Amino acid sequence: MKTLLRKLLPSNAKQRLRIFLVAVDEFLLTLLSYLFEYFPRGCTWFYSLVSRDFMREQQAVLSGRLAYRNKEGIQAVSSALLRRNIHRLEKGLCMRPRRDVFAADFILDTVECFSTCIDNKRVESNELKWAFDVLNAYFEAVTHIDNIAKANAIFMTIDKSLMDSLFTPSNRFIPYQQKSLIDTDITTANFRDLCIKRRSVRWFKDQPIADENLNEAMSIALLAPSACNRQPFRFHVCNDKNTAPDIARMAGGTAGFAENIPCVITIVGDLSAYPMSRDRHVIYIDAALAAMQLMLALETLGLSSCPINWPDLDVPEQKMASRLRLSDFERPIMLVAIGYADPQGMIPYSQKKSINVIRTDVS
Repeated sequence: MKTLLRKLLPSNAKQRLRIFLVAVDEFLLTLLSYLFEYFPRGCTWFYSLVSRDFMREQQAVLSGRLAYRNKEGIQAVSSALLRRNIHRLEKGLCMRPRRDVFAADFILDTVECFSTCIDNKRVESNELKWAFDVLNAYFEAVTHIDNIAKANAIFMTIDKSLMDSLFTPSNRFIPYQQKSLIDTDITTANFRDLCIKRRSVRWFKDQPIADENLNEAMSIALLAPSACNRQPFRFHVCNDKNTAPDIARMAGGTAGFAENIPCVITIVGDLSAYPMSRDRHVIYIDAALAAMQLMLALETLGLSSCPINWPDLDVPEQKMASRLRLSDFERPIMLVAIGYADPQGMIPYSQKKSINVIRTDVS
């Protein structure tokens, strides 16, 4: 109907019609929002019939759950199921006081997943070594009741020839005491200075960026915390000044400065790491934690950065999915522009909120 009316009306009337239709849309959305605000079922109908804002997220969540089940929690070179369960075992080993029996309800699944990962020869060796070391520590620590005894019997029959080359008693990937952590001479003032120095830079020099610097920053970013250590994201790196602007322009907030971006990283979340829709937001939390650590690491290497917002809009999502060859369960989370800052480039002051604005004490 809207398209037909636009074709029939003269240009000045088209403008008035556009304004009228926007006003009608806003009125209906406001009315329905008030109507359904306190009725959860009504909200479901609202977003099913009136708005398609969450359609791509719903499709991605369902696609991710299906992919997780079809692959039994094992992705291309990593296993979300194995990583989650090994981390759960680690938490049990760290418990004070440690229980004689724990993880009995999922230890069989964990060992079977480990066996599958060993057999398919694609999961990276460090992940397998971590799982192997923690499973060894677990079976040494617990009482072997029924399920645990069965799991241990399977564990003992697994072909661990790959592990022989990785096994080093002096360097086991198992929980350790806090006092073993590396001491640093970084003061609060040093860290504050780093955070002040890291600003969102939008103007860069025409200077190439060494891949080893990007890899160093990304390896530091991967030390960020992650729920059950699944790290459900990937860094899609475009370190090419001729191509990076094309990717950067897909985000609406880069108008006017995309052309001078020499490198851009698209952080993509992987929903196939979760069998349950309740975990659908973890990709955003984990990726955001890694992104901040990435940008701070870049700053120590003399590289400036700018996080670029990625709203959930259908057309840009389709373009990015096509450009990066993403699966339905992979979702762009944000872009990070990277380069050597132009000393003459301007930076917004961006006054931050004060403590008394953001702090709420709970009694």
